[in-house]
Amino acid sequence: MMDQMFDIQGLHIAVTGASSGFGHYFAGLLAQRGARLSLGARRLDRIKERVETIQKAGGSAVGTALDVRDRNSIEEFIQQADQNFGPIDVLINNAGVEPGAKTYMMIDEDDWDAVFETNLKSAWALSKCYTEHVVARGLKKGNIVNISSITDRRTIKGQFPYAISKAGLTRMTEILALEAPRYGIRVNALAPGYILTDVSRVLLESDNAPEFEKRIPMRRFGQFEDLDGPLLLLVSEASRYMNGSVVVVDGGHICASL
Repeated sequence: MMDQMFDIQGLHIAVTGASSGFGHYFAGLLAQRGARLSLGARRLDRIKERVETIQKAGGSAVGTALDVRDRNSIEEFIQQADQNFGPIDVLINNAGVEPGAKTYMMIDEDDWDAVFETNLKSAWALSKCYTEHVVARGLKKGNIVNISSITDRRTIKGQFPYAISKAGLTRMTEILALEAPRYGIRVNALAPGYILTDVSRVLLESDNAPEFEKRIPMRRFGQFEDLDGPLLLLVSEASRYMNGSVVVVDGGHICASL
């Protein structure tokens, strides 16, 4: 029975920002578990490479160019996904950017706009478009998973405005969880701690990394594999009564003493 609860065989899952980082890894994990994947990102060449790898391993995936800052591109992505595999069961809002280690005095308007339009506005736009898709299909059932971060509540200097956008995404998750169930959609978030990605590389490979690692109660940075269980929980029926939850996976980092 437990295996059946976490079974995602045949589910149609759409993943944004799937050309690198978390999205790239999630695509492989979900494909191995039998999900049918619609992958989107701006770098179409990278998406095609990921799709080819998944297909060679026996998985099912299609890649589509997606600019999450463009409403038309979002609508085309959702429509194309529906044409490829039918109704989308799960939308994973993963696309995100980080302008580098900058304080509020170091960024400019372009930095601010790029981060907020990619990390926050796009999650709303995609969630709205997905909900319209669910309603138009008469499905009365859906699932949205937002990829937030522990920087939504604890941060260090130089994460402006990335941390602010993630705080907004976490709050968006909670408000969507109030409003989306009327359409049969539940909404939750996954908030990873410090895991080596293109976004975190500057910090985790710096001279300050050993000292920073000591602040984590489990005394190590996370690995992509540490997210397997939590992600499978959120996309599967095992989380069928979870709505508005923010699942933190950080080795206890946000619990560490100041």
